[in-house]
Amino acid sequence: MQAEDMLPDGQNQVERDGVVIRKGTVGAFLANARLWCDPATAAQQRQEAEHDIINALPVLRALGLFDVLAIRDDALRKLVETAEE
Repeated sequence: MQAEDMLPDGQNQVERDGVVIRKGTVGAFLANARLWCDPATAAQQRQEAEHDIINALPVLRALGLFDVLAIRDDALRKLVETAEE
């Protein structure tokens, strides 16, 4: 399966299991995760990244991301596991 099979060019979102999945959600999660895990990240920026991570979790769960991939950072994994589903 290619990316365009999931979300064709010109289409920015799709609905799966009642959750709207926007193009770029996984990439944004990865960028926020890197910021959140970086000890050099300023407190305000880390807090914003955490907020965005938590907001993305319903979409990432609908995609089944965590059924296939495991989070290696212990603190980030705990954040994801303890955030409300």
